[in-house]
Amino acid sequence: MTTVEKFRAYRLSEVEKKIHAEFVDCTLDDLDPGEVLVRVAYSDVNYKDALAATGKGRILQRPACIGGIDLAGTVLSSTDARFAKGDAVLAVGHDLGVKHHGGYAEYARIPANWALKLPKGMTLWEAMALGTAGYTAGLAIVKMEHNGLNPGGGPVIVDGATGGVGSIAIAALAKLGYHVVALTGKEHAVDSLKRLGAKEVKFRQELDLTKIRPLDKAIWQGAVDSLGGEVLAWMASTMKFNGVIAAIGLAAGFGLNTTVMPFILRGVSLLGINSTDAPSPELERQVWDRLAGDMKPAGLKDMARTIPFGDLPTVFDDFIQAKITGRIVVDLNA
Repeated sequence: MTTVEKFRAYRLSEVEKKIHAEFVDCTLDDLDPGEVLVRVAYSDVNYKDALAATGKGRILQRPACIGGIDLAGTVLSSTDARFAKGDAVLAVGHDLGVKHHGGYAEYARIPANWALKLPKGMTLWEAMALGTAGYTAGLAIVKMEHNGLNPGGGPVIVDGATGGVGSIAIAALAKLGYHVVALTGKEHAVDSLKRLGAKEVKFRQELDLTKIRPLDKAIWQGAVDSLGGEVLAWMASTMKFNGVIAAIGLAAGFGLNTTVMPFILRGVSLLGINSTDAPSPELERQVWDRLAGDMKPAGLKDMARTIPFGDLPTVFDDFIQAKITGRIVVDLNA
């Protein structure tokens, strides 16, 4: 029997259509049902977390919820035979932090189907340095490879390059041997993007997005897009024959004003990447195993910074204002 006195949690509540966020004391009885009780070591901060905590997005699906869409820690108890006390586990996405109490607490109780044993070669800190962002990037790469992407097929462009998904995608693709081109609006980021593994850096300011042709010069074998909108339309028009695009976000807009010509005349594939609901447990495991292996960014420690739990409220506005570069790991023990 696990006995735990009160512990800290960061709870989000909707009061009169406004989000109120605060640290609160909880007990295990306050946690949601689930087969696996975890002592959380680390969580992280994603754009979705910032939207939820600031109320800038309609993220919460209940009146009050402990935030944090990701967590990594150690199993304290489990009624599911797949997990035992002492197992190191991670969980990302699903309903964590929006409909089910999430990772911004010293303890979490989650459904066994959401938990994943930590892959060999990965630490708890590394799991959250990757988190949903890393899983999204990894899932995009795996699905793109299933659709023909290969290191010898030509350059791969990644936009939102200084963000969590973009930076991990660049580093993972570079490690796999791809010629990666980073697309960014931040001219000061050239050196850091090249350290991640980008062979070239292209600036969004160079693009004339007011005059996107149905078919333009074929340049890219692949593309990882976190912006949507006109940038995605431009990417589609500049893909090579049988190129593949992974759409993972909509930071620049959810519209897509394009034509069918890249898809029917060049055989371009547009893949939607949903990292919240894993396509299958097998694919989720495959992605995380590869993130611990051949896709593991060489400079992961340089791509993420760690903050103590108490500093969590100070970073959300910077996410909304696009002032964050790379990843933020939250240390629940600090």
